[in-house]
Amino acid sequence: MQAEKDDQPELARNLKSRHVQLIAIGGTIGTGLFLGSGQSIHSAGPSILFAYLITGGICFLLMRALGELLMSDVDSHTFIDFITKYLGKDAGWVTGWTYWICWVALAMAEVTAIGLYIKFWLPDVPQWLPGLIALAVLLLLNLVSVGLFGEAEFWFALIKIVAIIGLIVLGIFMMIVRFKTPLGHASLANLVNDGGLFPKGFGGFLMSLQMVVFSFVGIEMVGLTASETKDPHKVIPEAINEIPMRILLFYVGALFVIMCIYPWRHVSPVNSPFVEVFNNVGIPFAADIINFVVLTAAASACNSSIFSTGRLLFSLTVTGKSQSAQWAAKLSRRQVPARAILISTAVIAVAVVLNLFLPGAVFTLVSSMATISFLFVWAMIMLAHLRYKKLYPHKEGFRMPFYPVSDYLVLGFLLLTAIIMLFDRAMLSALIFAVVWIATLFILRRLRRAAKA
Repeated sequence: MQAEKDDQPELARNLKSRHVQLIAIGGTIGTGLFLGSGQSIHSAGPSILFAYLITGGICFLLMRALGELLMSDVDSHTFIDFITKYLGKDAGWVTGWTYWICWVALAMAEVTAIGLYIKFWLPDVPQWLPGLIALAVLLLLNLVSVGLFGEAEFWFALIKIVAIIGLIVLGIFMMIVRFKTPLGHASLANLVNDGGLFPKGFGGFLMSLQMVVFSFVGIEMVGLTASETKDPHKVIPEAINEIPMRILLFYVGALFVIMCIYPWRHVSPVNSPFVEVFNNVGIPFAADIINFVVLTAAASACNSSIFSTGRLLFSLTVTGKSQSAQWAAKLSRRQVPARAILISTAVIAVAVVLNLFLPGAVFTLVSSMATISFLFVWAMIMLAHLRYKKLYPHKEGFRMPFYPVSDYLVLGFLLLTAIIMLFDRAMLSALIFAVVWIATLFILRRLRRAAKA
């Protein structure tokens, strides 16, 4: 087993602590917050803040379970290796390909968002063109070296983090001075005076969970960086402990401010509430700045998606015996899985075609498909962790708090979110597609093994 591991090509370990932390933040704070939160606010009103708090807490527990797995063997390429080890080869193979399609769908959402954001300044530009240009530039960044990718992602993520902090500070100032807007004044009253904290009832709160969960997808990306991280025993636990709370602060703080500045019922479900609010309150230059930030956020998340899909495809093909698998798993002289990145980016580019022919329906379709696929992947991480703890109950290390209650709590939440998706027609279509995809993978895997036997 060790000999096999030694024969495999090794990825470059050029990612530093600041890269790892900002990569995970960059992969998560993107379209889900800056574009999808408009739909969430429309569904739930102010109760959306509780949805983000609860989901953030669940994601923290998920990350701690993932962290314990990662620290048990830092030489594994991705968390897919742990699923394979503890749940079997079939489960690992299906999860790996499902996770790959997760990030492809996520990247498609970001490519779509880039086109929508550019139309704010250039309404006559075709929606597909900006996404195609961005995809080409980000592909080049990822092909050069993992260090350059990490540096680009660091600055991408830093821009939106600074912007969100600035937005929160500006919003608090506007509330203090009771800044006049076309619909009244910026005030805490905007949050509670229109139906209270749960104006759409508990049902509206539950229906918002799909987009809220979509906002957090990518948080597990730390599990893809372990094999390219300097001093993973120090960097990975630090990143896992710090990232979820930071993301939670950014999400809850930013949306709290948005709904205090502008009455939540007037926030559009299809546009970025951040751009829309500052444009409507008469601060056009602020709207331009925010649109630039959400544009870089989408580029950042797309950058993370290209990184993830490339590493996943490399991991899925590196042990393959076929000529096509060996070709895809070949590293460049810079120790970058260039061919896997090229293949993944070509599939992501399908979004350009979809935006050409179905510009109005792309975002909802791909975001729903990504959400249900991520629910499956997260559930497999938790099941792998439960199996690991059963086999090694007393092993010391970066341990999951409140085990096993916390594991079952996460699994219960993921199941609840999937059930809620059954009650929305658009989400139901994506759910059916995801179930068919996963079932097909399992069948193909079994047929392949039967043919070999």
